[in-house]
Amino acid sequence: MERRLKIGSRGSKLATMQTYIVLKQLNQFFPELVFELKIIKTKGDKFLEEDFSKIQGKGIFTKEIEERLISGEIDIAVHSLKDLPTELPEELTISAILPRDNPEDVLISKQNRLFLELPEGAKIGTSSLRRIVQLKRIRPDFVFVPLRGNVPTRVKKLYHSDLDAIILARAGLERLGMGYKITEILPTEVIIPAVGQGAIAVEIRKDNDFAREITESLNNIETEFSVRAERAFLRRLGGGCRNPISAFATIIDYEIFIDGFVASTDGESFVRHSTFGDALNPEKVGTQLAETLLAMGAREILEGSPVNISTQS
Repeated sequence: MERRLKIGSRGSKLATMQTYIVLKQLNQFFPELVFELKIIKTKGDKFLEEDFSKIQGKGIFTKEIEERLISGEIDIAVHSLKDLPTELPEELTISAILPRDNPEDVLISKQNRLFLELPEGAKIGTSSLRRIVQLKRIRPDFVFVPLRGNVPTRVKKLYHSDLDAIILARAGLERLGMGYKITEILPTEVIIPAVGQGAIAVEIRKDNDFAREITESLNNIETEFSVRAERAFLRRLGGGCRNPISAFATIIDYEIFIDGFVASTDGESFVRHSTFGDALNPEKVGTQLAETLLAMGAREILEGSPVNISTQS
């Protein structure tokens, strides 16, 4: 009798492409098993044209998938790690994180103008506060215009509007075969990506030992430890808050380097810092960086106190 495992995914082109990456590896490792794809519509999919900051609740791209995982309707869930809240349901766990693809944000512009070559007052399409507050520090003259929809829709909107450029995640574009659209890669030293950006996560029920055994083979240790530091940083600062918060970690030899920031929603108050720590204790390193930022003024920013802090070290 064949052994069948059901894999849950969102139905967007990018989400299914990411799930096929997982399926391809599972089929290579376990050709005797049958994997069945289940497409699940999430709240985020229903409101792609809405302002996500105004949608209540966490996990707008993951909650419905997790509910089906808990109920046993599916055995495995595939997510963009950046969509997963830092606090998972008690019944669930991340069993694997695939090797991280390119984590940077990128610029796509009309006439292939580079970031610093864009005209004064250029209109930039993005709905991400994380991107806006960082870009404002380099080009305060930019006008930011909300940009929503899936990745191909956002790219199409650039060429059918008065936008001068848009900002997107590099990994998503490249997975969709749209990397040729990229005008310029924005280095992580300039724009810190979203926590977990570029990483694909596999989630299972804690009590499903078979799914754990199968999926753990996909895990990449370097990516896992890096994003554990990032997620610990976000968890300590309050992963569900509306403030722009992010961190990016890499492993260098046996140490984790992590760079993070916290800002007010208008970008007027901004604190950024980086640190090194033991790669075998990623949560400790991420939490320590969060504590440093809190001492530098992030606590007042997160509490909404009337402060004007601009610190980068």
